[in-house]
Amino acid sequence: MLSFIVRRLLSGAVLLFVITTVAYALLYVGGGDIARRILGQNATQEAVAAKAAELGLDRPLWEQYGGWLSQAVTGDLGRSWFSGQLVSVGVSSRLAVTLSIVIGAVLIAAVIAVVLGVLAAVRGGVVDRIVQFISVLGFAIPGFLIALGLVLVFAINLRLFKATGYVPITTDVGGWIASVTLPVIALAIGAIASVTQQVRGSVVDALSRDYVRTLRSRGLGSGRVVYKHVLRNAGGPALAILAVQFVGLLGGAVIVEQIFALPGLGQLAVQSTTNGDIPIVMGLVLATAFIVVIVNLLIDLAQAALNPKVRLS
Repeated sequence: MLSFIVRRLLSGAVLLFVITTVAYALLYVGGGDIARRILGQNATQEAVAAKAAELGLDRPLWEQYGGWLSQAVTGDLGRSWFSGQLVSVGVSSRLAVTLSIVIGAVLIAAVIAVVLGVLAAVRGGVVDRIVQFISVLGFAIPGFLIALGLVLVFAINLRLFKATGYVPITTDVGGWIASVTLPVIALAIGAIASVTQQVRGSVVDALSRDYVRTLRSRGLGSGRVVYKHVLRNAGGPALAILAVQFVGLLGGAVIVEQIFALPGLGQLAVQSTTNGDIPIVMGLVLATAFIVVIVNLLIDLAQAALNPKVRLS
């Protein structure tokens, strides 16, 4: 187990290196005249050249990336070129907002998808068709339309929640729950559709196995067979698709945060990319890639815990 974790962490480090290298190269190619954006259109050419030299933008790409990488490995991600704020502070302050809605959406999707998937697989017939129809709807309706619909119904018409804004959990727990409820639901619906289909398929496959017939012939009830034995074997594929959904929801949070005016990573990513604020963008890329590596590692460990027969390799 320890050797598996070490190997995954090393492969994760290689992945981080590749992702940051590609991202930095793309930013370098498409960055434009960043120094002039910082100083404004009325700045003289001499001032722009001096600012570019100050930021190191006049150096070759490999030198710029090498300088950033040598600082990043020590935990120093630099400062924003536009606001002067430490990148680590700017990213971490917004990371909590994004993770709160993404993790909330994943947890809700996992619970509801397991219930619906097992119900469809075990009951079949009309119940299965209804669940399939609901899943198709979840796939078909774009997330931003769901978000706008939630705002229209629950915030504007019923006035149960605020349409925009975010309350930190350290300030007011009730206010935090109210501010993240609609964004979490908007993100969760699409994830529920995907995971439900995977759970249903895995449970249907597991129910057709010989060991299930053997357990039933020994007099075990259907509930015990399904929830104690079938779900353990069907949980692996469901966890894998849940990990994919987690990564996808990090991207989907960009749109949801814009609609609900949440000060998360998505809002910061849009602003920083538009401005060409390379230190902030690289900090976001690094944080997102790191989260993906850790999530995949945790999913692998959870799969092994659900089914000891799974070989960690």
